Amino acid sequence: MDLKLLWKQRRTGFWNGILPYLGYVIQSGVAMVFLFLVIAFSAWYTSFVQNIPAGFPIRWIALLLLAPLVLFSSYRTYLHPADIVFLRPQEYRMQEYLKNSFARGIIYKSLGMLLVFITLWPLYVRADQDARPFGWFIVLLLLWKGLASYGAWQELRMVQTGAARGYRLLRWALTILAIAAWLWQPPLRSVWFLLLLAVLYMVALRFPVKHRIAWERLIQVERGQAGRVMRTLGWFVDVPSSGQKVSARRWLSKWGSGLPWNAGKAYRYLITKTFIRTEVFSIVLRLIVMGILLSWWTAGSYFGVGVYLFFLLLVGVQLGALRRSLGESFWIMIYPISAESRRSQVLGFIFNLHAIAALLMWLPMWAAGMSGLSVTGIALVLGALVIYVMRRSQGNKWLKEEEDE
Repeated sequence: MDLKLLWKQRRTGFWNGILPYLGYVIQSGVAMVFLFLVIAFSAWYTSFVQNIPAGFPIRWIALLLLAPLVLFSSYRTYLHPADIVFLRPQEYRMQEYLKNSFARGIIYKSLGMLLVFITLWPLYVRADQDARPFGWFIVLLLLWKGLASYGAWQELRMVQTGAARGYRLLRWALTILAIAAWLWQPPLRSVWFLLLLAVLYMVALRFPVKHRIAWERLIQVERGQAGRVMRTLGWFVDVPSSGQKVSARRWLSKWGSGLPWNAGKAYRYLITKTFIRTEVFSIVLRLIVMGILLSWWTAGSYFGVGVYLFFLLLVGVQLGALRRSLGESFWIMIYPISAESRRSQVLGFIFNLHAIAALLMWLPMWAAGMSGLSVTGIALVLGALVIYVMRRSQGNKWLKEEEDE
């Protein structure tokens, strides 16, 4: 069996199933919106680089932007549950299959990281009087990206889940520390420090017990990766449902448990638990945190209003995915809930969460003070309008789907 050819065939098969939906994505107008945002950002960024405020925290901005990109690692293996039976006899040769996943996982993520770095460079070199050399900065990012990606790959092979989590935290801490040292410390001293960190990390990776091939974990990760692609397409067009990762999140388990136990709140209970335990929660939380930071950074400017509305739209789109999250659930068929009650409970839940997110991302805009009061007020009005329009749109789309059925 040619394992390299098998990997290519599976990759081609997956993306051939995705391509038919891309036309609908383009027709939805997302390409025009993206082009408009790129033009608006380019104009604002050019103006900002030419008029950088005194004391601008460029090193902190660089750390916040670059560290997640260096850390971000994901691998598409295209493995299926049946491979545990049919490919396991070839386990001793599976490196031929998996090395494509590892190499492409690093290359594509590195290209995205370099794109952000090149975009950030004009601001960095003008705002930091002690800026690091361009070439050495790129070399550092690429080398540490490779090291962090190798560490993430080894975490997938670890036998104990607790060890994998501990080494993930270690990888995050060392990466943030390495980039911070490069940004704040003298170049020669930071280079020696980074070499020491890298050697210690490589030695530490040798201690945990690892599988040769962690079949179950790789299949679970692949299912999550494929499901994320399908859910993204689901923002624009109906696609086949795909499994998603479910997390216990016991620290939030009481959320929703206090609802009255009756038919009028039954679906609200289900949708609350679904939101807590699925990836939608973590995605929305990250968007809100990023929106808060950027709203504070751009407070008092009309570009800040655009950033606020953009993140509010992203949060609304993510929350809208909850509408289909229980569409094929067994519990829906046995719960005595009318279609109208289900619709009102879900839309009400999404509306409330969207409003809370809007308020949290709007409050940092007060950092502009009284001088930016008019801009802050405009952002609030437009944000309320976005929430209302998205609520109406989701309700109308749901009714149309029910009529079509």
